[in-house]
Amino acid sequence: MTDAKPRVTERRRISPIWIVPVVALLLGFWMLIYTYQNQGPKIEIEFPTASGIEPGKTKVKVLDVVVGLVESVGLGEDLKSIVVKARLDKETEPLLREDTEFWVVTARLGTSGVSGISTLLSGGYIQLSPGNAPGRRSSFVGLAEPPVTPAGTPGLKIELIGDKAGSVSAGDPILHKGFRVGRIESARFDVETGKMQYSVFIEENYQQLINSSTRFWNTSGISFNATADGIQIETGSLLTLLIGGVSFGAPTGVPAGEPVSNGASFDLYPDHASMNRHPYRVGLEYIVRFDQSIRGLKAGAPVDYRGLRIGRVEDILINELSISGAGEPIPVLITIQPGRMLLPDNKAGAAQMRKAIKNSVALGMHASLATGSLITGSKYIALDIHEREAGSALGSYAGRQTIPTLPSGLEGLEYQVSNLLAKLNDLPLEQLASSASDAIGSADRLLASESMQELPVALEATLANVRQTLDSISGDSALQGQLLAALVGLDHSLESIRELAITLNEQPNSLIFAHRVSPDLIPPAGNQ
Repeated sequence: MTDAKPRVTERRRISPIWIVPVVALLLGFWMLIYTYQNQGPKIEIEFPTASGIEPGKTKVKVLDVVVGLVESVGLGEDLKSIVVKARLDKETEPLLREDTEFWVVTARLGTSGVSGISTLLSGGYIQLSPGNAPGRRSSFVGLAEPPVTPAGTPGLKIELIGDKAGSVSAGDPILHKGFRVGRIESARFDVETGKMQYSVFIEENYQQLINSSTRFWNTSGISFNATADGIQIETGSLLTLLIGGVSFGAPTGVPAGEPVSNGASFDLYPDHASMNRHPYRVGLEYIVRFDQSIRGLKAGAPVDYRGLRIGRVEDILINELSISGAGEPIPVLITIQPGRMLLPDNKAGAAQMRKAIKNSVALGMHASLATGSLITGSKYIALDIHEREAGSALGSYAGRQTIPTLPSGLEGLEYQVSNLLAKLNDLPLEQLASSASDAIGSADRLLASESMQELPVALEATLANVRQTLDSISGDSALQGQLLAALVGLDHSLESIRELAITLNEQPNSLIFAHRVSPDLIPPAGNQ
């Protein structure tokens, strides 16, 4: 019997200890995928400086709610700015629009007060202001200063244009009757136009106060005005005295205009008095050319139509005159304002006024120089309709329409004399003289005729007959006696007619039945 040796075979098994790392690996992979799928957007923000920003510490907030964290801070490609990279929560994706704004919040002291006090302990943070634009983006340019009005705030945004900065700056209030209704968002100087441009925000509850007739003026500081009535001092509120401000309203006598939309532009007047001196926004420019001396005519002089002021003189165009050459009429630029004729102070009113001026010139309207003051010698431009000049038309000069003119003063007197002589020349004097001569000849022939010679004799006979007739009806004449007798007879006849009428009224049948006398029932008295 042989001994059989058993075969031992070893079976390889996976140790249960490997379950833990495998599960951990799967869990980590799942967490990686989940984190990737649910992580928020990563954005880049360019700021001028990195003041108050620290990687891993500076937070991104929306309405004091933390929505992200700054990951890194580095220099920009131009080496003049810094680029902040931050990771935001996934819920912030709808907030990243084309007009989304970012700025750094730190403790600040400005015209609107002290802000960001809490950052003294917790440190600064980046504020996110959601936008409303349709497009989305991930790269932004941060604001150097916090915006006066966050993006998306309901209200009206307009632009003011001023000649100089004065004491008006970003953050100053916009006032209406002393009440704050808006603010100046930004101020910048336009090099091309040489004007100051201010972006203004009017709160939603007060935007209906703004219309096309609204005027804005600077209420900062104190305004002095010395007149014959004394010294006038105008001041704004204490707030405007300290930090400046702008007020608005409608000029005296100017009706309310039409509502305006975002982006409307208005002039900023230096003070309230200046606004009243130039109350109208829309004006039509025309040129009037005078072939006479314009001594005493200056810019700002009135333009009148039959005594009603409708515009002003803007300038005397010396440059254009030098180009035209010596001997040419002097061009004067005037502005006619539709608002002064109670037309709308807008483009529609300007169109109506332009049409009216064209029709008036066709009826004979001309411009002439008139003396406003004999003491100062100041002159103004007067417009009036001269029927003899009907059929005229607007001209053109230096790219503007021209209104025809008539001379005034001695030149105007010569013009009137010339017109008078022209009218006399137009009269048919020879025909009138011939007719008058014929009439005189006819009168001479009539006076020399036989009938005219006999006329005095006939008149004398007629007067004699009239005298004889008057003598026949005098007091002692027989004719007067006959007339008296006839009148007495007529009186008796009328009396008889009256009695007949009474009888017929009492006894209408008396014309048919004979009248009988009724017996007297009372016996006559006898002798006793």
